[in-house]
Amino acid sequence: MVKKLSIDDFLAKARTLPVIDVRSPGEYEHAHIPGAVSIPLFDNDERALVGTKYKQAGKDSAVLLGLGFVGPKLADFVKQSRRLNPQQKEVLVHCWRGGMRSGSFAWLLDTAGLTVSTLVGGYKAYRNAVLEAFAQPRQLIILGGKTGSGKTDVLHELARQGEQIIDLEGLAHHKGSSYGAIGQKAQPKNEQFENLLYQDWRQLDPNRRIWLEDESRNVGSCFIPMSLWQQMRAAPVAFVDVPKSVRIQRLVQEYTGIDHTLLVEATERIRRRLGGKATQEALHALAQHDYATVADLTLSYYDKAYLHGLSQRDPVTVSQIDIAVDDPAQTAHQLIDWANKSLSEND
Repeated sequence: MVKKLSIDDFLAKARTLPVIDVRSPGEYEHAHIPGAVSIPLFDNDERALVGTKYKQAGKDSAVLLGLGFVGPKLADFVKQSRRLNPQQKEVLVHCWRGGMRSGSFAWLLDTAGLTVSTLVGGYKAYRNAVLEAFAQPRQLIILGGKTGSGKTDVLHELARQGEQIIDLEGLAHHKGSSYGAIGQKAQPKNEQFENLLYQDWRQLDPNRRIWLEDESRNVGSCFIPMSLWQQMRAAPVAFVDVPKSVRIQRLVQEYTGIDHTLLVEATERIRRRLGGKATQEALHALAQHDYATVADLTLSYYDKAYLHGLSQRDPVTVSQIDIAVDDPAQTAHQLIDWANKSLSEND
């Protein structure tokens, strides 16, 4: 017998059981529950034809057309599903609204001897849960710092030292600046970015603090959900102030060996903000493999932009922490001490 699960129960089971997404390949590619396996009931063209038939001739005609498409695939659906969990023979199934596609697929697997549960409300219910989650108040701490401060490495070191973190740039596959896509995988669609963010968010203890990097609302082409962004803007900021010379050295290490074409393109993208003279100097330095000069010139723009954004926050929420050397482990330890002291004073 097929069980119908609420979103909370479905996701709880999804920690140990395979999730089958029976929506079309196009729907899955756009965004899906992280970890879900695509076994589409219809391909993209078939889904479009069934939808058109439904509008033109009604449900019964659409069902008959759909059965004609699905019939030859039934045995393969069962084989693919069994391979996902050959020992337990239990799977989870969902479609868009939790209706006919997931119901018929689940019936087939149940008939074939698998234990199957479906998601009430389907992927749409999941998306509602995603967006609602970020409005729930959390104890956030924002890790601030100018470009080249090594914030991502510090963030990961905080995690190694027992703190809870969300790595927004890691999830978005982008470091946030014009140079941020270099060396990264392709960015996910914005909806998938939100799904990935929710996957990490829901695993954190709501009673403990969570560290995130100070970001613009957009990280490349991905946008931080507005409710989370509003929480981030109101949260206390630990601004690590790292000397420019130290930051230049880090940036030189990060970008040495990168395809010059990509560096040139990234520099050209900020020409208007960097200024024509500084841009030409940076491009000339790039041609000479003088990465330190490129970093120095571009940091002049990025530092001003970051400090302007920081000035838009309530000054009471910003604490400056001077960092002399590029040592993420030491910086993380210093930040934890600061947070423990800061929080105890505010209690």
